[in-house]
Amino acid sequence: MSTSELITPAHLARKAIIYIRQSSPQQVLSHQESTRLQYALKQKALGLGWPPEAIEAIDADLGLTGASAKHREGFKELVAQVTLGLVGIILSFDVTRLARNCSDWYPLLDVCGYRHCLIADYDGIYDPGTPNGRLLLGIKGQLSELELHTICARMQAGLLNKAKRGELAMRLPIGLIRNELDQVVKNPNLDIQHYIELVFSTFLRRKTAHQVVRHFREQSLLIPGYNRLGDIIWKKPSSSAILRVLKCPAYAGAFVYGKTKSITDASGQTKQVRRPRDQWPICIHDKYPAYISWETFEKIQKMLEDNYARYYRGKSSPGAPRGGEALLHGLVFCGKCGHQMRVHYKKKSFAYLCNRLKIQYQAPICQRISGTPIDKYVLNAFFQALSPVEMDVYERSLAAQMEADEQVDQAQRQQLERLRYQAALAERQFNRVDPDNRLVAAELEKRWETALRDLKQAEDTYAQQQQKHQVPAPIPAELREAFTAIGQKLPQIWDQGLLTQTQKKALLRCLIDKVVLDRDRPYRTQVRIVWRGGDTSTLSVPAPVPDLSALPEAKEMVDLIFKLYDQGQSDEEIAAHLTTLGYRSPLRIDVVLSNTVGRIRRQHGRLRQSPGMPPLEVPGYLTVPQLGHLLGVTPEWFYYRIRLGRIQIRKDAEIGVYLFPDNADTVAQLRRFQAGECDSVSFLDRVGENENVG
Repeated sequence: MSTSELITPAHLARKAIIYIRQSSPQQVLSHQESTRLQYALKQKALGLGWPPEAIEAIDADLGLTGASAKHREGFKELVAQVTLGLVGIILSFDVTRLARNCSDWYPLLDVCGYRHCLIADYDGIYDPGTPNGRLLLGIKGQLSELELHTICARMQAGLLNKAKRGELAMRLPIGLIRNELDQVVKNPNLDIQHYIELVFSTFLRRKTAHQVVRHFREQSLLIPGYNRLGDIIWKKPSSSAILRVLKCPAYAGAFVYGKTKSITDASGQTKQVRRPRDQWPICIHDKYPAYISWETFEKIQKMLEDNYARYYRGKSSPGAPRGGEALLHGLVFCGKCGHQMRVHYKKKSFAYLCNRLKIQYQAPICQRISGTPIDKYVLNAFFQALSPVEMDVYERSLAAQMEADEQVDQAQRQQLERLRYQAALAERQFNRVDPDNRLVAAELEKRWETALRDLKQAEDTYAQQQQKHQVPAPIPAELREAFTAIGQKLPQIWDQGLLTQTQKKALLRCLIDKVVLDRDRPYRTQVRIVWRGGDTSTLSVPAPVPDLSALPEAKEMVDLIFKLYDQGQSDEEIAAHLTTLGYRSPLRIDVVLSNTVGRIRRQHGRLRQSPGMPPLEVPGYLTVPQLGHLLGVTPEWFYYRIRLGRIQIRKDAEIGVYLFPDNADTVAQLRRFQAGECDSVSFLDRVGENENVG
């Protein structure tokens, strides 16, 4: 029977729910007595008057923290049943099991008070619908939230205090281990040590993590790693594995705590984000045995940041030099909006494109500028800036290459030594086994065969690479002077195939910080070069235009063409003369093409006759320019419709031009066609091939 005056028959007519929760899976395994006490609340419910069939236990939240109800399905089910009026009492060993967050606790009290649902623990029974009951439950909820904060703060304080001394046992990367005295030392395996040193030296030489992976794969080098059991295994290199080594501060001897932080987004989900290097809360130098210095580590991090191309982030970076045709990739910025411009390749041409506003806000494309003339003018400015500089880099690069080859050879020899040891170990294990134990003997024999096969493959690969390896020849005396003054020789060797596109871009970035493009006129682009150190240079680069009329000197150019034409010069001679005077064709920025001259002549009715040909004024016939003058259209109007087949006529076989009958019917028929009264006209049956030409 009920022993509390708060319990009424209305409460007994509904369910009694026992809510069971442990904060973590470890507590579920270790604190089983607490779980038994919570399940024992069923006896208390029976003592309060609820029948066994009306008692329900909700234990779906075992192993989940009560800091939030977002991921607790058992708590959500409890609230749902209370809301539906199915629950008369909620029993918990302690109300702190229900929620440790007031934002979850008080809504539950509101629902229980509205639905007349009681809450009970080992201290007593409470009615959330009464002021006294709500006061007591509210105080307990606040104490529960404070208790969680106190526990977390106490644990976090102890952890941070230990981390500040550098004594917190963090997970160590490959190559560092703890000895019997709990001291961090280098892994005694020299093969692993040499692998880590080779990763750093190769990156400093190759400049990108991708090139390190490619180099390792070309040399058939394996890298060490841990399997799920914590054992060291050797596998093929990957970009993620190489980056883990390059970004780990422990290899620089530093103990770091707090490289990431937790943030909660608008949806309530928590995720880990990396802190910038200057915001690490704890960083203790010279705590571990170092593979590289801290200065080298910071240099590598700067190189990795610069290699990452950012176009749509707060801070733009050029990225690593690539093999594309565009020499200024990653260095070009828009002079109108200030955003970094991308490279757009199309067939054999490329352009610098500013489309960030289009992607973010669906705005029109800011600028699209042809890249070839920009690269040409900037490259000339680079050569002019480099001409007084003297360099002598061949000897250093040769020594660096020999040192790198020696490191690779040492890594391969160590790899062979490790494989020989594994094969010998497998052989000894096979020889020690009892021959009658066939299952074990078969497995050991299989391992021995696998080790021998891996060793044979590695030896063959090493032998092949030794045959391909060639020691670089010393620099000849006649080339030494060229390398000592490479600043003057660089323009000569630029297009001789001695430099790759990646090397060319790297050379440009040594002097150029950024290039700002602004097409202020349809026919030109203003180029501002920002050099390393802050100096700037401004260039005016001609831009291709669709038509001659877009050029400011178009009228002067046409008048000069007519003048030279009247003097009897050919199209090629006129084009060459105009080029020397600084004129240009619409689609070419530095030359006048002969077909541009010919097109201008034809558009204005200036047709050239070859020696020995009949005059263009053929008796009884009209030419295209003559008909164009009568109809008030250009000759191109006729040629276009002849190509479409709407004006059907054949060229005269001897003269090579179109001849129309010189009569009123021809002009009238063409006027009707011009007005759109008919779709096509034909003169095929009115003009002979040659016999009508006098």
